[in-house]
Amino acid sequence: MYKQDKEPASDVPPKGHNRTQSFSDAGTSKTLRSYIERIERLEEEKSGIASDIRDVFAESKSNGFDVKAMRQILKLRKMKANERTEAEYTLDLYKRALGMQIDMFEEGGSDT
Repeated sequence: MYKQDKEPASDVPPKGHNRTQSFSDAGTSKTLRSYIERIERLEEEKSGIASDIRDVFAESKSNGFDVKAMRQILKLRKMKANERTEAEYTLDLYKRALGMQIDMFEEGGSDT
């Protein structure tokens, strides 16, 4: 069955090769096709939603809002409160270390 000058065949493909699987069962093929089609539909919906989000940012920008600031707020709102506090503290610490911390109330002088 085996040639003596070569190693015996193995069930495991060599490194770097994908394992191949036969889908001879019609049900298995249908299931795979169903998964692929569902993923394709979701990718289309995701693309549409991304387009809608870009439109909202464009609309907000045309009404004078700062899109970069809005994106930062969205990022902060996704964080848990303790994560947000830690990130703000670290940023403040680094700004102070670099002499970038500006006290808004001292900058313009006070009238009182």
